[in-house]
Amino acid sequence: MEEKLMSGEESLKIITEMINRTKINIRQSSFHLLFWGWLIFACSLTEYLLWKFTDFASPWYVWFFVIPGVFVSLIYGFIIGSKEKIHTYADKLYSCVWLGFLAASLVLFIIVYRNIGLFAPLILTLAGMPTFISGFIIKFRPLIIGGITFWILALIAHFGGPSIAPLAMPVAMLTSYLIPGYLLKRKVDHESV
Repeated sequence: MEEKLMSGEESLKIITEMINRTKINIRQSSFHLLFWGWLIFACSLTEYLLWKFTDFASPWYVWFFVIPGVFVSLIYGFIIGSKEKIHTYADKLYSCVWLGFLAASLVLFIIVYRNIGLFAPLILTLAGMPTFISGFIIKFRPLIIGGITFWILALIAHFGGPSIAPLAMPVAMLTSYLIPGYLLKRKVDHESV
Protein backbone atom coordinates (compact mmCIF):
# COMPACT_ATOMS: atom_id res chain seq x y z
CA MET A 1 0.00 0.00 0.00
CA GLU A 2 1.36 3.36 -0.96
CA GLU A 3 1.35 6.22 1.55
CA LYS A 4 0.63 9.66 0.28
CA LEU A 5 3.04 12.25 1.62
CA MET A 6 1.78 15.70 2.48
CA SER A 7 3.28 18.72 0.86
CA GLY A 8 4.97 21.33 3.02
CA GLU A 9 2.02 23.64 2.40
CA GLU A 10 -0.52 21.02 3.55
CA SER A 11 1.52 20.30 6.69
CA LEU A 12 1.78 23.99 7.51
CA LYS A 13 -1.97 24.42 6.99
CA ILE A 14 -2.75 21.57 9.42
CA ILE A 15 -0.32 22.92 12.04
CA THR A 16 -1.78 26.42 11.71
CA GLU A 17 -5.34 25.06 12.06
CA MET A 18 -4.34 23.12 15.20
CA ILE A 19 -2.74 26.19 16.77
CA ASN A 20 -5.76 28.38 15.97
CA ARG A 21 -8.17 25.69 17.23
CA THR A 22 -6.28 25.49 20.53
CA LYS A 23 -6.48 29.27 20.96
CA ILE A 24 -10.23 29.26 20.38
CA ASN A 25 -10.93 26.18 22.55
CA ILE A 26 -9.06 27.60 25.52
CA ARG A 27 -10.22 31.16 25.09
CA GLN A 28 -13.83 30.06 25.24
CA SER A 29 -13.12 29.54 28.92
CA SER A 30 -14.14 33.16 29.39
CA PHE A 31 -17.52 31.65 30.33
CA HIS A 32 -15.99 29.97 33.37
CA LEU A 33 -14.06 33.07 34.43
CA LEU A 34 -17.17 35.22 34.17
CA PHE A 35 -19.51 32.65 35.72
CA TRP A 36 -17.27 32.00 38.73
CA GLY A 37 -16.22 35.62 38.95
CA TRP A 38 -19.81 36.81 39.29
CA LEU A 39 -20.90 33.93 41.53
CA ILE A 40 -18.04 34.30 44.02
CA PHE A 41 -18.20 38.10 43.83
CA ALA A 42 -21.92 37.99 44.70
CA CYS A 43 -21.48 35.43 47.50
CA SER A 44 -18.50 37.17 49.09
CA LEU A 45 -20.00 40.66 48.88
CA THR A 46 -23.38 39.43 50.17
CA GLU A 47 -21.69 37.66 53.07
CA TYR A 48 -19.76 40.84 53.92
CA LEU A 49 -22.89 43.03 53.73
CA LEU A 50 -24.90 40.61 55.86
CA TRP A 51 -22.10 40.46 58.42
CA LYS A 52 -21.53 44.22 58.47
CA PHE A 53 -25.06 45.62 58.31
CA THR A 54 -27.42 42.98 59.74
CA ASP A 55 -27.62 40.75 62.74
CA PHE A 56 -27.99 37.65 60.56
CA ALA A 57 -26.38 34.87 62.58
CA SER A 58 -24.88 32.88 59.69
CA PRO A 59 -24.02 35.09 56.71
CA TRP A 60 -21.79 32.32 55.35
CA TYR A 61 -24.92 30.44 54.22
CA VAL A 62 -24.74 32.36 50.94
CA TRP A 63 -21.83 30.09 49.99
CA PHE A 64 -24.25 27.21 49.43
CA PHE A 65 -24.87 28.78 46.01
CA VAL A 66 -21.44 27.48 45.03
CA ILE A 67 -22.73 23.88 45.06
CA PRO A 68 -25.11 24.28 42.11
CA GLY A 69 -22.43 26.49 40.52
CA VAL A 70 -20.06 23.51 40.40
CA PHE A 71 -22.70 21.47 38.55
CA VAL A 72 -23.47 24.28 36.10
CA SER A 73 -19.78 24.70 35.36
CA LEU A 74 -19.15 20.97 34.91
CA ILE A 75 -22.21 20.50 32.68
CA TYR A 76 -21.25 23.50 30.54
CA GLY A 77 -17.69 22.21 30.20
CA PHE A 78 -18.90 18.73 29.30
CA ILE A 79 -21.34 20.02 26.66
CA ILE A 80 -18.80 22.36 25.06
CA GLY A 81 -16.05 19.75 25.29
CA SER A 82 -18.18 17.08 23.61
CA LYS A 83 -18.88 19.43 20.69
CA GLU A 84 -15.18 19.97 20.00
CA LYS A 85 -13.73 17.66 17.38
CA ILE A 86 -10.10 18.40 18.21
CA HIS A 87 -8.69 18.18 21.74
CA THR A 88 -5.09 19.31 21.90
CA TYR A 89 -2.55 18.78 24.63
CA ALA A 90 -2.94 22.43 25.66
CA ASP A 91 -6.71 21.94 26.03
CA LYS A 92 -6.19 18.89 28.21
CA LEU A 93 -3.53 20.61 30.31
CA TYR A 94 -5.77 23.64 30.79
CA SER A 95 -8.71 21.46 31.88
CA CYS A 96 -6.53 19.42 34.26
CA VAL A 97 -5.19 22.57 35.92
CA TRP A 98 -8.72 23.76 36.70
CA LEU A 99 -10.02 20.32 37.73
CA GLY A 100 -7.00 20.09 40.05
CA PHE A 101 -7.96 23.45 41.52
CA LEU A 102 -11.54 22.23 42.09
CA ALA A 103 -10.31 19.08 43.85
CA ALA A 104 -7.79 21.03 45.97
CA SER A 105 -10.50 23.56 46.91
CA LEU A 106 -12.80 20.80 48.14
CA VAL A 107 -10.01 19.21 50.17
CA LEU A 108 -9.06 22.61 51.60
CA PHE A 109 -12.67 23.28 52.61
CA ILE A 110 -12.86 19.92 54.40
CA ILE A 111 -9.61 20.65 56.23
CA VAL A 112 -10.51 24.16 57.45
CA TYR A 113 -14.30 24.01 57.78
CA ARG A 114 -14.09 24.22 61.58
CA ASN A 115 -12.00 27.38 61.30
CA ILE A 116 -13.63 28.93 58.25
CA GLY A 117 -11.91 32.27 58.87
CA LEU A 118 -8.75 30.75 57.42
CA PHE A 119 -10.47 29.79 54.19
CA ALA A 120 -10.37 33.13 52.33
CA PRO A 121 -6.59 33.70 52.40
CA LEU A 122 -5.93 30.04 51.63
CA ILE A 123 -8.40 29.79 48.73
CA LEU A 124 -7.09 33.06 47.26
CA THR A 125 -3.57 31.66 47.44
CA LEU A 126 -4.72 28.45 45.79
CA ALA A 127 -6.77 30.26 43.10
CA GLY A 128 -3.72 32.22 42.05
CA MET A 129 -2.01 29.09 40.77
CA PRO A 130 -4.45 27.92 38.03
CA THR A 131 -5.10 31.52 37.03
CA PHE A 132 -1.38 32.23 36.68
CA ILE A 133 -0.69 28.96 34.83
CA SER A 134 -3.69 29.45 32.52
CA GLY A 135 -2.38 32.85 31.56
CA PHE A 136 0.86 31.22 30.40
CA ILE A 137 -0.90 28.35 28.62
CA ILE A 138 -3.03 30.68 26.50
CA LYS A 139 -0.45 33.49 26.47
CA PHE A 140 -2.87 35.97 28.00
CA ARG A 141 -1.19 38.54 30.27
CA PRO A 142 -4.35 39.67 32.17
CA LEU A 143 -4.68 36.15 33.62
CA ILE A 144 -1.02 36.10 34.64
CA ILE A 145 -1.56 39.43 36.39
CA GLY A 146 -4.80 38.03 37.86
CA GLY A 147 -2.86 35.16 39.43
CA ILE A 148 -0.39 37.56 40.99
CA THR A 149 -3.27 39.73 42.20
CA PHE A 150 -4.81 36.70 43.93
CA TRP A 151 -1.60 36.21 45.90
CA ILE A 152 -1.41 39.87 46.93
CA LEU A 153 -5.04 39.84 48.02
CA ALA A 154 -4.46 36.60 49.96
CA LEU A 155 -1.94 38.52 52.06
CA ILE A 156 -4.43 41.37 52.50
CA ALA A 157 -7.12 38.84 53.53
CA HIS A 158 -4.73 37.41 56.11
CA PHE A 159 -3.21 40.61 57.52
CA GLY A 160 -5.90 43.19 56.70
CA GLY A 161 -7.92 42.99 59.86
CA PRO A 162 -11.68 42.59 60.20
CA SER A 163 -12.62 45.79 58.35
CA ILE A 164 -10.46 45.20 55.24
CA ALA A 165 -9.89 41.43 55.01
CA PRO A 166 -13.48 40.44 54.08
CA LEU A 167 -13.33 42.70 51.01
CA ALA A 168 -10.29 40.89 49.59
CA MET A 169 -12.45 38.15 48.05
CA PRO A 170 -14.83 40.38 46.05
CA VAL A 171 -11.90 42.57 44.95
CA ALA A 172 -10.03 39.42 43.87
CA MET A 173 -12.98 38.26 41.79
CA LEU A 174 -13.24 41.63 40.12
CA THR A 175 -9.54 41.97 39.32
CA SER A 176 -8.54 38.36 38.71
CA TYR A 177 -11.59 36.74 37.07
CA LEU A 178 -14.07 39.35 35.85
CA ILE A 179 -11.75 41.85 34.19
CA PRO A 180 -9.60 39.14 32.53
CA GLY A 181 -12.78 37.21 31.64
CA TYR A 182 -14.34 40.17 29.83
CA LEU A 183 -11.03 40.97 28.11
CA LEU A 184 -10.78 37.35 26.99
CA LYS A 185 -14.38 37.35 25.76
CA ARG A 186 -13.76 40.54 23.81
CA LYS A 187 -10.63 39.06 22.28
CA VAL A 188 -12.47 35.87 21.26
CA ASP A 189 -15.38 37.86 19.84
CA HIS A 190 -12.96 40.09 17.91
CA GLU A 191 -10.95 37.14 16.54
CA SER A 192 -14.05 35.22 15.47
CA VAL A 193 -15.31 38.10 13.33
